[in-house]
Amino acid sequence: MTAPSSTGQSTGVQSTEEQSTEEQARGGMFRALRVHNYRRYASANLVSQTGTWMQRIGQDWLVLQLTDDSGVALGLITALQFAPTVLLSPYGGLLADRYPKRRLLQISQAVMGLLALVLAVLVVTDAVALWHVFVLASGLGAAAAIDAPVRQAFVSEMVGPELLTNAVSLNSTIFNGARLVGPSVAGLLIGLASGNTAPAFFINAASFGFTILALGSMRADELLPSARVARGKGQLRAGAAYAWAHRDLVLAMGLAFVVGTFGFNYQITIALMARAEFGLGAEAFGLLATVFAVGSLSGALLSTRRSRRPRVRFLIGSALVFGVLTVITGLMPGEIAFGVLLVPTGAAALVFSVANNSFVQLGVDPQMRGRVMALYFMCFMGGTPIGAPLIGVIAEQLGPRWGLLLGGGVVVLAAGVAGAVLARGRSVRLERRPERPWVALRVGERAVPPPVG
Repeated sequence: MTAPSSTGQSTGVQSTEEQSTEEQARGGMFRALRVHNYRRYASANLVSQTGTWMQRIGQDWLVLQLTDDSGVALGLITALQFAPTVLLSPYGGLLADRYPKRRLLQISQAVMGLLALVLAVLVVTDAVALWHVFVLASGLGAAAAIDAPVRQAFVSEMVGPELLTNAVSLNSTIFNGARLVGPSVAGLLIGLASGNTAPAFFINAASFGFTILALGSMRADELLPSARVARGKGQLRAGAAYAWAHRDLVLAMGLAFVVGTFGFNYQITIALMARAEFGLGAEAFGLLATVFAVGSLSGALLSTRRSRRPRVRFLIGSALVFGVLTVITGLMPGEIAFGVLLVPTGAAALVFSVANNSFVQLGVDPQMRGRVMALYFMCFMGGTPIGAPLIGVIAEQLGPRWGLLLGGGVVVLAAGVAGAVLARGRSVRLERRPERPWVALRVGERAVPPPVG
């Protein structure tokens, strides 16, 4: 990069970083889709994620049918689906660093498709019991725990570091575009089938085939694989030590744990608010989930404009906004006001999620990316087995609103603590700028006094 002159005047030569930023801006918010392999992956992923959201809505509705609207059972099924993240994500990250990621993804996608098919057959034959749903949800969680860190690490191999932030944002856009379509289609199908959830499960089982085909048809010579890590002892500990040695990663993962554990429980709270608080049916439940997805999709699209690694204070601020909006949403008196507030809340959730994901991915060495992303997903999703049943119990005992109020309150508190920790390492002063008629707040590194003697 061309250094600026000591006088502060322009050298007349544009820096490489500035050129790269301008080129990315001209490429627009969908610039990563110009990459052939990523374009194939993204289109198939949209189909697969739509099926996954149909499965989640159908699964939650099936649990409510089998348990007479039990919030505890709904929290437990969510916990079982995410519990394997704590145990298996580190191994998924290690596999991602050791073996070809494309082949690993084909295997994990095939396993998840088979499990969805089994649940569909059990429902359509009227042989399903609650324990079947629990076991299959655990199996899906185990496969997803391996799939998630591999998939995240594979994105950089498709697009390279320059387009990684945009690709991560587009992945979130696809995820939430599917969330926009999947729940409403699932609710409609369940309603048309008189409460039968089997169609949603059959469609999800078929959707995994699209991703498997897309992965198999990629141009292998255009991938950018990182150097594989040879087998050896202590590699999981090495990944954990690497993350622990970087304080910015520790803070990001801490925020991810709190937000994921107490804030990202809308699959439970929306279902309970719809059915228990407002007395709505499956179609309305799917519609409310879709409204939340509209906000999430908006947040993801906003994030596609970012081309650099987010700052720590942006992570803290976005978590704070999400927590405050979650509390306000829980205070809404009727289903219309509740639905309206779901839009900005969903947007805030995704702005934080995309920023945190990009922050971690762009802050690690390529050979460590799989293991560090596994730790990140452990933090983000691993707290769900704790938070989901807790929120379910709170909602069942105190009312569905309290799940939102307490969950959002914890997120606000965590963001405040993170802000205080950040401020401790920095000095804050008021600085008057003579060329502008206002006073600016300057935040910088805390000054260290010189040694005495």
